[in-house]
Amino acid sequence: MPFPLATGKTIVLSPEDPERMIKIQAVDAELMLFDGRNLAQNGWFIVESKLPANKTGKVLTWYLEPNAVPNWKREPVIGFSQVGYIPAQEKIAVIEHDKNDTPLKTASVFQINAEGKAVEKLKGDVVVWGSYLRYNYAKFDFSSVKEPGVYYIQYGEQKTNTFTIGPDVYANIWHPTLDVWFPVQMDHMQVNEAYRVWHGEPYRDDCLQAPLNWQHFDGYRQSDTTDTKYKPLERIPNMAVGGWFDAGDFDIQTGSHNSVISSFVESWETLKVDRDQTFIDQKTRYVDMHRPDGKPDVLQQIEHGALNLVAQVENIGHPVRGIIVPNLHQYHHLGDAMTETDNLPYNPTLKPFETDGKTSGTMDDRWAFTNRSSFLDYQTAATLAAASRALRGYNNDLADRSLTCAKKLLAEADEAAKKQENNSSDPMAAFRRGSDLNTVLQLYITTKEKKYADRFLEKIWPSLEQPAGGGGNSGRFIGRGMSTALIALPYMDAAYKEKLKGYVVKYKESLAETEKDNPYGVPISKGGWGGNGVVISWANTNWYAHKAFPEIIGQEYVFRGLNYLFGCHPYSNLSFVLSVGTRSKKVAYGNNRADFTTIAGGIVPGLILLKPDYLENKDDWPFLWGENECVIPEGATYIFLSNAVNEMIKEK
Repeated sequence: MPFPLATGKTIVLSPEDPERMIKIQAVDAELMLFDGRNLAQNGWFIVESKLPANKTGKVLTWYLEPNAVPNWKREPVIGFSQVGYIPAQEKIAVIEHDKNDTPLKTASVFQINAEGKAVEKLKGDVVVWGSYLRYNYAKFDFSSVKEPGVYYIQYGEQKTNTFTIGPDVYANIWHPTLDVWFPVQMDHMQVNEAYRVWHGEPYRDDCLQAPLNWQHFDGYRQSDTTDTKYKPLERIPNMAVGGWFDAGDFDIQTGSHNSVISSFVESWETLKVDRDQTFIDQKTRYVDMHRPDGKPDVLQQIEHGALNLVAQVENIGHPVRGIIVPNLHQYHHLGDAMTETDNLPYNPTLKPFETDGKTSGTMDDRWAFTNRSSFLDYQTAATLAAASRALRGYNNDLADRSLTCAKKLLAEADEAAKKQENNSSDPMAAFRRGSDLNTVLQLYITTKEKKYADRFLEKIWPSLEQPAGGGGNSGRFIGRGMSTALIALPYMDAAYKEKLKGYVVKYKESLAETEKDNPYGVPISKGGWGGNGVVISWANTNWYAHKAFPEIIGQEYVFRGLNYLFGCHPYSNLSFVLSVGTRSKKVAYGNNRADFTTIAGGIVPGLILLKPDYLENKDDWPFLWGENECVIPEGATYIFLSNAVNEMIKEK
């Protein structure tokens, strides 16, 4: 254990700053101050005292005194889009106030002209919205400002940074996510960017069957059976292919892969996203960023994800919970993913750390946690059915294998579901009854076989009567299958659309309830993981609804999701998309978090609720994963939303 930086009976933190000053006193012991970064990059400064031996009852007493500044009031936060606005859209700034503050009656919008002078373009009323959690809120509507240019908002003595109003403000917002963030997350590939290698080719030693009755870290667990033909710690062949690192760590999570591939297929089929800025070679396992190769990047990413899912089904027998390193000292590894293992397949006949150049005595190979889930089978079947369509004509072999796997998984999941259906003690039985909804829809779109359409139509309407869950109040009103029902529209008849219209009217009511719930008018989650993913999915559903029923769902419900991501949210007005917007998040919980640096295009989870009423997203401390860990599903759904908004603008 390292020596303390300082010891004493009293420690005063930040005595020079009245807003941060804290005094700690030990009544009957000595205080010791340590720098936790000596042991880990995510270490904090630590104050501790040694507990006395052989003593019961009250054994140690500390006195803590935070400094209080008389009549202190938090400065208002002016929430607005750091990316800016198109001229025609609704433009509403949400102003967050200390509860002891009194909102001003007006705010102004100034334009910066070519000579660098500020010209007031609007002075308008500030309308009090009311109280939400810790703060009071007001709104400033400046929708009437439409002239393209550079602007800022002034509220009293407070001025925002500048933002743009123009017809193309959303055109490139998704490029960093597709061009930079996703290539960096690619597993089993060397990834290069100009003079920098983000990581070498990792996990060539994938992977081993996880041991029985094993409770692992990060939520992984293996029960008393493998549900495979492999013995514990036996090698599973042909798994070192495809996939993405799930987040700031280096595991593969199948559920996340399903979400990403499905979103990419939507972007490819619905929005024709054919941008090409990345060289991807599966044969040499090499990726070079900002180097076009004549192939659409989204299609290449679909291929990369499908390769891993198909390998799971073909070699393990079914999709698995995930694949992750066996040791905790590997799990908290930061830096180049290639150095997390020795990249040599484990050979139990060799002594520890011995190698013959082809195999290794070091058991650092990742483990596959393989217990089977009919829900995951259905989900993966839907994903592979969709991927097979996108891959047709590009990689026909993988398209055929994907479709074969999808049909296999559906049949086997149906058989398992029937066995579980009569188990009244199974709490997931009701949920599983709707798990096949998207599966049969995707298989119908792919194969055009009537049996899949019939099964979809039998189940879609009951699903719309079930609550969806999700953030804010919206979960009480949105049918769980709304997004799926809307995606199905182009493949159904006029009667289907007419029937669905009634449910969209009910969905519109849920949007109104969300507007009553909080001043931002989006579903704000209040859990231990930020809710940006919920907001993105909500906005995507709104886009589908607007596209099909523009007379019911207006464009503002789509724009509102992006505005929230780009700075019109509680706590601060930073864009939650790294490197997108005038002021965006600077650091995040990625695999480079120890360097306090950025991987452009990542989307952080966002705000978490510190009970009872404090929403937080710290920008100077990347290690709070619930606030700042970028994950792959949000990246893919954000790419879809960005392109959907651009499509909507063109149609207008």
